[in-house]
Amino acid sequence: MIAVLCPGQGAQTPGMLAPWLELDDVASTLGALSEATNVDLIAHGTTSDADTIRDTAVAQPLLVATAIATGRALLGDTTPGLVAGHSVGELGAAALAGVISDAEAIRLVTVRGDAMAAAAAGAEPTSMAAVLGGDEAEVLARLEALGLTPANMNGGGQIVAAGAKAAIEALLADAPTRARVIELQVAGAFHTSYMAPAVAALEAAASATVTHDPATVLLSNADGATVTTGADALARVVRQVASPVRWDLCQARMLELGVTGIIEVAPGGVLTGLAKRSLKGIPAVALKSPDDLDAAKALLEEHA
Repeated sequence: MIAVLCPGQGAQTPGMLAPWLELDDVASTLGALSEATNVDLIAHGTTSDADTIRDTAVAQPLLVATAIATGRALLGDTTPGLVAGHSVGELGAAALAGVISDAEAIRLVTVRGDAMAAAAAGAEPTSMAAVLGGDEAEVLARLEALGLTPANMNGGGQIVAAGAKAAIEALLADAPTRARVIELQVAGAFHTSYMAPAVAALEAAASATVTHDPATVLLSNADGATVTTGADALARVVRQVASPVRWDLCQARMLELGVTGIIEVAPGGVLTGLAKRSLKGIPAVALKSPDDLDAAKALLEEHA
């Protein structure tokens, strides 16, 4: 069984779309998706600098559009055995699983990105930091003592903390034993209660969206569960804005379901990196450029 994975915010890099636009099918897909958003996907994916595409309102539509366009180029008429996305990547995964149309995914992610940026701007100063290594129980206890939320449980000894900027600074100053703490360049404390206003905005936009039941196995960030209806899939995506991402449980579920190969659509690298630690021995291909398509298609054919 092949798992096709869609990365989340932070995976974007300047110029990441430039080589992909040389492929006619990717360019046409991106052109169509651009009509569903107020974000200039082509410009931001080719010429915008790192600071510009770090903006939540820019990064999220750009990432979902890239995932959909490169996913379509990879899959063609093939249906993968399993699809999952990390955080905002869930909207790309929902489109690839047939739950919502590509255009609806871009419409919703535009609302999501704008609403999360506004929620971050309207709150007290907040931030996020990756905690690498250390004893998990000790790390979680330290976060609780500081009033921080384990916003991303990524597996492989990686937990992302989120909350008040002052608490993140305290974590940086006094890291848990044998752990390394790296502050992330994000606008605020995503996947925490600070994002409650964004949930309301996305819920309103989602209420007008037509959904279909997944055409393949679709995993939820909430608990790693297999989602069986389109309505539940979209409701979970909405709630996830203010709830922790349990990528560790998604990876555990992949093992239970017998995943034998992994392909991460563009901009690939982050999720296949996590898989090396948590899904050891399972072959994986990350789509970093069109040069990776042949290897990905070969893996897809071998394990489909």
